[in-house]
Amino acid sequence: MSENEQREQPNDDHGNDHQSESADTGAKKPPIYKRPVFIVVALLVVGVIGVAGTLYYLHSRQFVSTDDAFVDAHILRIQPQISGQLSFVADADNKHVEAGQLLAKIEPTSTQAQLDQAKAGVAQADASITEALGRLEAAQVAQQRAQAIAPAADAAKAADDLARYRRLNSIDDAAVSGQQLDAVRAQAASTAAQAAAARRAVNAAQAQVTVARRAVDSAKAQRQAAVARVAEAKDTFGDAEIYAPIAGQVVNRSVNLGSTVSPSSQIMAIVPDHIWVTANFKETQITHMKRGDPVDIEVDAFPGIKFHGHVDSFQRGAGQAFALLPPQNATGNYVKVVQRVPVRIEFDREDNGANWRKYPIGPGMSVVPTVKVR
Repeated sequence: MSENEQREQPNDDHGNDHQSESADTGAKKPPIYKRPVFIVVALLVVGVIGVAGTLYYLHSRQFVSTDDAFVDAHILRIQPQISGQLSFVADADNKHVEAGQLLAKIEPTSTQAQLDQAKAGVAQADASITEALGRLEAAQVAQQRAQAIAPAADAAKAADDLARYRRLNSIDDAAVSGQQLDAVRAQAASTAAQAAAARRAVNAAQAQVTVARRAVDSAKAQRQAAVARVAEAKDTFGDAEIYAPIAGQVVNRSVNLGSTVSPSSQIMAIVPDHIWVTANFKETQITHMKRGDPVDIEVDAFPGIKFHGHVDSFQRGAGQAFALLPPQNATGNYVKVVQRVPVRIEFDREDNGANWRKYPIGPGMSVVPTVKVR
């Protein structure tokens, strides 16, 4: 074999290798994203996601939630009605008390003296009434009138006799002697004076009756005033003892035994047993919400525990309408802002074992209610 033939032989081998590599390259598999199996799986995944998303959307449409919510209650603040020093304070910090339970007592020294003085005033008024009634009974008007009948009759008879004698004397001067006429005249004058005295006695008795009746009325009025002072003193005396007006938990006690209190000072507060949730939903969230809709309540202090309740009522108006300075949209530039409407949510008495009374839930605690609209 010549050198030229030997030199050409390697070139032929190299050409054969190149042709084999080209054949291998043409036989490679397509990319994975172009394979039918991948396409089918991808379509299935997209379909599942679409169906799941649609189901989740349809399900989530039934629920409305907000984190602008808190536990609410009508907190009762205890204030004394009188001033004084506390002689007793119940050891009830953060403890439950029943309605009517004694919470504190104010030293009643001056109050007791006022009560005793008022009672003495009633006794004095009773004595005045008795005295006035005695004077009223002593005024014998009927007796005086009876005693005045005879003098009046005698005076009338004497006056008639005098008139008859005068007529006879005018007809005949010798019919009646001067002595007889003088005697009749004297008798008429005497009986007239006795009748006048009897009338004055009757008038005096009537005046005594009037005075006695006025005295009785005055004494009765004084007694009524004394009784009112007794009632006021008893109320004041009763105010010395402070009782729990409702059942609940005593909080924020600010006094101790011996502290001086006044009507303007708050000594403690009571959180009632009845609490609820005030949830400020957006105005666009209450469209389908109704009274009685069930609510799942999550309290931030107790994660993982679901409490149950129901929608009780809606405030008629957005919260901003009751602000100290409500907005005046008729002036200046207006930017529409979605307002929030307070919704009251009541806890259910029993919520499947998770009774909310078992947990120290109180006013101001943050919650997240989720309402299922129907």
